[in-house]
Amino acid sequence: MEQRYNRKNIDLKQLYDYCEQHGEVACYEKGEQMEQEGKQPKWFAFVKKGYFKYMVRGISNGRDHIAWFSFEDEIVGDYPNLLYGNQSQFTIEAVVPCTVVRISCEQLYRFFNMNSENMMLHVLISNHILCQFQARYLDFHRATPKERYKLLIRRCPGITKDLTIQEIASFLKISPGYLSTIRKEITFSNDK
Repeated sequence: MEQRYNRKNIDLKQLYDYCEQHGEVACYEKGEQMEQEGKQPKWFAFVKKGYFKYMVRGISNGRDHIAWFSFEDEIVGDYPNLLYGNQSQFTIEAVVPCTVVRISCEQLYRFFNMNSENMMLHVLISNHILCQFQARYLDFHRATPKERYKLLIRRCPGITKDLTIQEIASFLKISPGYLSTIRKEITFSNDK
């Protein structure tokens, strides 16, 4: 499954400190949207508490499908589209009450343009996001739905309390019925 993207595996301390000094703390209630698909993204943020789901609208069925999550200590936002002035590709919504420290696109540009070290950090963040998406894509080919479910639960053990079975199934790209079968197999076997 995708690598955790947080302040621990790339040194984001300078960027985090910049966000705290020049940005603002914002709270989102469960279900409140940080960004909306099809609109200009506004924020780059670090999750201090809670977590967010990234949803995309299905082309043919018009239903929301979960494509991504941002957990505590990770960044949250539609990073590439924020930087390049494109419409957001995601609706980003708080799964539980969340607190973030956030900055605007202009502030993020200011940070990256301060010096070459900060510009290199932009490159590292972009590369890391690419690696995350690649890992998620590869997991759809190399891991069974049961294995993907176990990886998700390992990454975020409390997620089953916060999301419906339909939402988890959407993220795993399987039907809710199949997810129920997987959960029963795990519950009643030694294959945990």
